[in-house]
Amino acid sequence: MSDEIEAVGDESTSTPYVKPADRLVETFRIVHVESILFDLGDTSPVVHLMEAEAPYRNVSIPMALVDATALHAALYNRAGRRPSTHELFSTVLARLQTDVIAAKIVRHEAGIFYAELDLMTPRGREVVDCRTSDALIVALRQTVVAPILCLESILESFNDA
Repeated sequence: MSDEIEAVGDESTSTPYVKPADRLVETFRIVHVESILFDLGDTSPVVHLMEAEAPYRNVSIPMALVDATALHAALYNRAGRRPSTHELFSTVLARLQTDVIAAKIVRHEAGIFYAELDLMTPRGREVVDCRTSDALIVALRQTVVAPILCLESILESFNDA
């Protein structure tokens, strides 16, 4: 079982996740940014993530306008005239020889999504709690785009109908 838990870099689109609190194993699924939309009738933009393989479930995550703008720039590999915070952070990570293994969406509670950045540093693996928008943007800002992983239970909860 421990081989599966460490299988973040394999070719599979699912990776087990061990919940720290109750130690239950859950599966991650690779998702891609499908679109970023801003409907004038809504209060905030929404990023739509789509599962990479069948059954192609999706999840929509609201975010602040400034974060949606930064995500759009990262998605299309656009840089500003001066480095954005996410561009700066990605540059610092690279200079410190830290790789982003994955951006992980690990929880959804009371309408809020929680994420982590899974990093490999010269001193070993580190997992850092962060906002979901930051995780997505930093993953897309890497020289080699880091995978975006979402817990299967989150995808299931948004696709039960």
